[in-house]
Amino acid sequence: MQPTSNINRPPNTPPIAALAGEPLERLQAIITRHLGDEGPLLPILHDVQAEWGMIPEAAQPVIAEALGMSRAEIHGVVSFYHDFRQEPAGRHVLRLCRAEACQSVGADALAEQVRAALGLDWHETTPDGRLTLEPVFCLGLCACGPSAQLDDRLVGRATTEKLVALAGGVR
Repeated sequence: MQPTSNINRPPNTPPIAALAGEPLERLQAIITRHLGDEGPLLPILHDVQAEWGMIPEAAQPVIAEALGMSRAEIHGVVSFYHDFRQEPAGRHVLRLCRAEACQSVGADALAEQVRAALGLDWHETTPDGRLTLEPVFCLGLCACGPSAQLDDRLVGRATTEKLVALAGGVR
């Protein structure tokens, strides 16, 4: 089945009524850029997140219709991959691994200490909007856990002191 596009659809026609005007035009430009690609969904989602810092819920039905997919399929992909966000985050994101391999070497205690030291709970952002704390289930550093990630920087054998210092550097 050839993907369909809603690029020429009037902005007040469902399911795109929730997204209109200039944001809709930006979204449609992203979709158009990838429609000819093989497997365009992930590149579209990456570009949408780069544009808005998240995958807005209102964008998901537009993407679904353009690709001939269901809204549930789009939501499933967005919610499955930990790099895709459905809520805005701070300028920097600190992720702490919560997987079993890291738990076996102290990740639970590390998480409690880091949360207390930063004054943040999971998915919370500092009042200045600079740092968000998130759990993640495996960063692929199982041999050197507990592990963490600050933006694109991976941290093996993470300690509270090391992570608080890194977070302080971006605050």
